[in-house]
Amino acid sequence: MSTFNVELKKVVDDSYDIEIGFSLEEKLILDLKAGLVGNIKKYVVVTDSVVKDLYGEKIHKLIETAGFKTDLIVFEAGEKSKTRETKEYVEDTMLSKGYRRDCCIIAVGGGVVTDLAGFVAGTYGRGVPFINYATTLLASADASVGGKTAVDTPLATNLIGMFNQPQKVYIDIAAWKTLPKRQLSSGLAETIKHACLASSDFFEYLEKNIDKIMAVDKDVCEKVAEENCSIKYHVVMKDERESGLREVLNLGHTVGRAIETVSDYRLLHGEALAIGMVAEVNLAKKMGYVTEEERTRVINLYQKAQLPTEIPDYIDREALVKKLYTDKKVKDGKLRFVIQNGIGAIVEFSPGVYATQVEESVAREIIMDM
Repeated sequence: MSTFNVELKKVVDDSYDIEIGFSLEEKLILDLKAGLVGNIKKYVVVTDSVVKDLYGEKIHKLIETAGFKTDLIVFEAGEKSKTRETKEYVEDTMLSKGYRRDCCIIAVGGGVVTDLAGFVAGTYGRGVPFINYATTLLASADASVGGKTAVDTPLATNLIGMFNQPQKVYIDIAAWKTLPKRQLSSGLAETIKHACLASSDFFEYLEKNIDKIMAVDKDVCEKVAEENCSIKYHVVMKDERESGLREVLNLGHTVGRAIETVSDYRLLHGEALAIGMVAEVNLAKKMGYVTEEERTRVINLYQKAQLPTEIPDYIDREALVKKLYTDKKVKDGKLRFVIQNGIGAIVEFSPGVYATQVEESVAREIIMDM
């Protein structure tokens, strides 16, 4: 009997730039020509049925005009498309068009597009480079930093996926002007969450400038995009693989993701998260980590952002409680919640532990009261 040791130590530099600006399509093309992804000459643009006409077709044509081989792959817009079946469709289309390992995927759209396309890139040909061109406020807050890519299943959201970092991210604030007000509000949910967990100053800034964000004021929106990236970066930099600290980014998501699924996606992600954040701040108040004044400020800010703060009547409360158990923070069959500490901080329950077990009866009480 013998043992052969396969020594495969390696150091990987996954650093990348996030470019924040207005109308960045031409900058993307210049970067490709300058060798952003090396000598690659083949690009697959992945987008959804809404963004296709707004930005997907334009970027596809610009890449083609620049002399590169390119194809546009489009799937139906919405969270319902973030599935293994859609991933399979994108992969099969790429295979049928002759793409192999010498290609790059460019995701143009919101979080569903960047999540799914990044996952495809991580597994196609055992890994090809990808670029995110984020066109929504939600994507700039949630999908621009961190490298989490995934699909949903009927049993759970975002549990089938991988960590995969892009070559570069473009946050095109000009695209926010094309968003319906409902989508813009949805994007603000993650932004407010970031302020709740990391910066009381940013929270106060949002309180004063929500109306300007909704009007897509240039200076204010650039500030918001920069703060979102900075807050998420300083968490992800310390815990890329979510072994501890990164759990704080799941603030509000235990209830929020469950509501999103139980609503059969009638609620947008940000709308469901807003309700989840209200549930969380109510729980934090019950546990003594948030004052009544702070609880009211959080709820008022979500309302000012034109987001729901109560569970809709059509949601089955018992089904919602059961759905909480599909949350990725559940351990040993026990519910666990991230809890904010006032406004701008998270409770660290013990060194490196940022979520705590909550009895089902307590979670049910919070939900029933909403």
